[in-house]
Amino acid sequence: MSATERRELVLAAASRAFARDGYHGTSTDAVAREAGVSQPYVVRMFGSKSRLFADVFDRAMRRIMDTFEPYFDDVAADPENDESWLPMGIAYTELLEDRDLLLVMMHGFTSGANPEIGALARDWMSRLYTQIRTRTGCSPERARTFIANGMLLNTLLAMQVPEHAGQDPALEELAVCAFGSTLDAAGSENSSVIGDFRS
Repeated sequence: MSATERRELVLAAASRAFARDGYHGTSTDAVAREAGVSQPYVVRMFGSKSRLFADVFDRAMRRIMDTFEPYFDDVAADPENDESWLPMGIAYTELLEDRDLLLVMMHGFTSGANPEIGALARDWMSRLYTQIRTRTGCSPERARTFIANGMLLNTLLAMQVPEHAGQDPALEELAVCAFGSTLDAAGSENSSVIGDFRS
C-alpha cells in the first residue's frame, strides 16, 4: 500500500470516528484503532488531533463544493428562477446519504470555540457562500436561503428526524415541509433524500 493510500485509509477511519464521537470525544488512539494502525503512526502522519480533524473537515467541505460545480452555469442563466436551483439542491441532498460527511461537517460548524477549528469552519462557510454568489450571480438573499435550507436538512438528519417524524406531529410537519414527498425515503438508510432548495 502506498503512502497516499495509507493516508486515505486513516482519513476515512478518522471521518467515521469523528462523525460518531465528535472532535472532543475522539482521540488519536480511537482513530488508530478504527484504521487498524498504531497511534504513533497517526500522530506521525498528521501531527495532532486538531490537524487530523482539520484535514477530515477540509475533505468533507471540498467534496460538497465540488458537487455543486456542474450545476452553476445552469443556475447562473436564471438565478432568480426557483426551478434552476433544484438540481443543485438534489445533488447536495444525495451527499447526505453519507452520514459521516454530514456529521463531520456539523461537528466542525459547532466547534467555533476551538480557535483552530472555528477559524477553519468560518473560512469554509465564507468559501461556500462566495462560491455560490460568484458562480451563479445570485443575490445575497438567494445564497443565504440555499445554504439555510441545506443546514436545516443537515440538522434534521443529524437528529434522525425522518426516522422518528411519526412520533411527533410538529416534527412530522417540519420534516414534510423540509423533505417534501421524499420524507419516507429520507428515513431509509440508503435512499436518496430530495429536499426543497427553492426559496
